[in-house]
Amino acid sequence: MSYLPTDPLTAPGKWSSYMLGVYISRKGPQPLGTVVPDEIEERAKEKLKEYPGAFMYAGGNAGTHQTYRANRRAFEKYGIIPRMLVDSTFRDIRVNLFGKTYSAPLVMAPIGVQSLFHPDGEIASAKAAQALGIPYIMSSASSRTTEEVAAANGDGERWYQLYWPGTKEVTESVLTRAKAAGFTAVVVTLDTMTLGWRPHDIETSYLPFGHGLGIQIGASDPVFMGRFGKKPITQTKPQWPYQPDVLNKKVAEGDEEAKEGVLLGTEWLKECNTSFKTWDDLKHLREFWDGPLILKGIQRVADAERALEYGANGIVVSNHGGRQLDGAIPSLYALEQICKSQRIKEAQRSGRLTVFFDSGIRTGPDMFKALALGAQAILRKWLYYAPRVPRDSLLFSDLILPQIQRSHSPSHRLVPPGRVAFGS
Repeated sequence: MSYLPTDPLTAPGKWSSYMLGVYISRKGPQPLGTVVPDEIEERAKEKLKEYPGAFMYAGGNAGTHQTYRANRRAFEKYGIIPRMLVDSTFRDIRVNLFGKTYSAPLVMAPIGVQSLFHPDGEIASAKAAQALGIPYIMSSASSRTTEEVAAANGDGERWYQLYWPGTKEVTESVLTRAKAAGFTAVVVTLDTMTLGWRPHDIETSYLPFGHGLGIQIGASDPVFMGRFGKKPITQTKPQWPYQPDVLNKKVAEGDEEAKEGVLLGTEWLKECNTSFKTWDDLKHLREFWDGPLILKGIQRVADAERALEYGANGIVVSNHGGRQLDGAIPSLYALEQICKSQRIKEAQRSGRLTVFFDSGIRTGPDMFKALALGAQAILRKWLYYAPRVPRDSLLFSDLILPQIQRSHSPSHRLVPPGRVAFGS
């Protein structure tokens, strides 16, 4: 007799029942009115039309968007071949990550400055992840403090994404706070030691950090704030909506709060986005952090194998969704090459290394393809749902997890690029 889980997050039909529920309701998918990713993106853009900088801050890409387009095209080079008359009544999409079991191979990706899109910002998304039973990754560029996000996430699983500070003192301080607040893993972003070349942001001089928004981790940190003889700001007041022109005027008029925001924002950017790190620098993080250490931004086989040598517990195969380097290889191609490495395969089998993936994922079948190529879980960008449904960011799971559960079957296999199979 097979075992079927009965807890509410993993019971049979938990995700796949969504589509049937929509049909029964006779109302279509609520509240967005669509399940088409491109339409959801357009509706988010419409919702933020009075603040176009906010939408482009999240939706813009590096350079001519070559990397972004390449990420999407890569998924079209693979096809799924289903087999019939195989019992797939219960399609188990649970996953074990670092010794814990989660309801789906999905992780809520880190996104910075969420109060650009709604005043609830990180509070709503942290609550949503807890309700879904999936890990929540908090961005170092959060517009809320570490402790505020932890409180919102409750008993959920939360990981801390680190934009690596230049000094050991600040690095240790923010990680000590993360540990005290119940964050169990650190995700170190390697591909953003400096800001990417994003034409829209450059053309509009759109940089919220410069006004003190998205630097709340630094502004609430005693070591960082101690440099300026200031006390940590532990309770945030998100600027909604973010209006750069208004803040620029306040600065020009001598408004003290606005001037302090500029000072702290400038100094925090210097701390986190002006110093490049090396593999030898990673030794300090590995020695200081005793939980899972995940390196985000890996694209080369040699780097993935080197991550093992330096004690990393996980890697995220990612090109930052095309937001950092124009003309880069698709992440899916990088994933395929990395997961062909015998050293990586053995590390995955033995539990020494967990391989995550992001960049280019739009649908459940996309997730299936990445998992079939060797990823163990997916970091998913979810932000376009937030402007429309700010208090229910978990809606994105209703649209992608039913698809992955329908795609996921032990009988399915993937056709690689250049091969077409007939009747097999």
